[in-house]
Amino acid sequence: MSLKKKYYSIKNTKIIHGFFTRLYGFSKKDFESLNCSSSNGDNKYLVYRNRLKAMTELKLNKKKLILINQIHSSKVIEINKFNINKKIEADGMITSLDNVVLGVLTADCAPIFIFDNKAKFVCCLHSGWRGAFKNISKNAVKFFDKYKIERNNLIAIIGPCLGAKNYEVDKNFEQNFCNKNPFYARFFRKKNNSKFFFNLRGLIKYQLKELGLKKIHNINLDTYSNKSLFFSHRRSVHKEKNTTGRLINLISLT
Repeated sequence: MSLKKKYYSIKNTKIIHGFFTRLYGFSKKDFESLNCSSSNGDNKYLVYRNRLKAMTELKLNKKKLILINQIHSSKVIEINKFNINKKIEADGMITSLDNVVLGVLTADCAPIFIFDNKAKFVCCLHSGWRGAFKNISKNAVKFFDKYKIERNNLIAIIGPCLGAKNYEVDKNFEQNFCNKNPFYARFFRKKNNSKFFFNLRGLIKYQLKELGLKKIHNINLDTYSNKSLFFSHRRSVHKEKNTTGRLINLISLT
């Protein structure tokens, strides 16, 4: 077997989690091979097998997988016994249930996990530039506040996402962020008079720090550059392909 990883995680945590690569799945062609999205044209049975394989890798296959309809928002939902079987549109979830697995799908956007050091709650977020612009992390942390969990007891992990060297944006994009918060200017590097490079990971980390989180970990890998490991929507567009797969990112209470 290849030495390349199936998934990435931070060791010695009190929860079970994994940021999965595209390796060791069942899908073919543009979806090769661990594509976990059923809405991009892949064979739905193969997608089901891929999701099950990822859950089995973490020994979570006896739990219920919760995936949401991601809409590039800052909306975060608490998963409880009343909505566990409902279809939900949002980009973040938090739960205290130990019989479910929370998952988000990504292909350049940042997957973010947040949990408290006593493992009472787990949260997962899908954050592209829209989620970062609207500070989805802030909405997530409010749930921990609601349950009287101190912010300095929270741990966050930012998974693989589009790296700054490949995240080219225009001047209007940069100005919108800087108008929202002048400090955001440090997360843009000028390429020329009309283009900038955007550091999504850096901005998310800054937002988490501003929210009072002290322990922030990074799986500092660029989805665009690491073609053999990750799907990348931007890479697919640059290669004039119609579609690409989606990576799955899973977290659960023990």
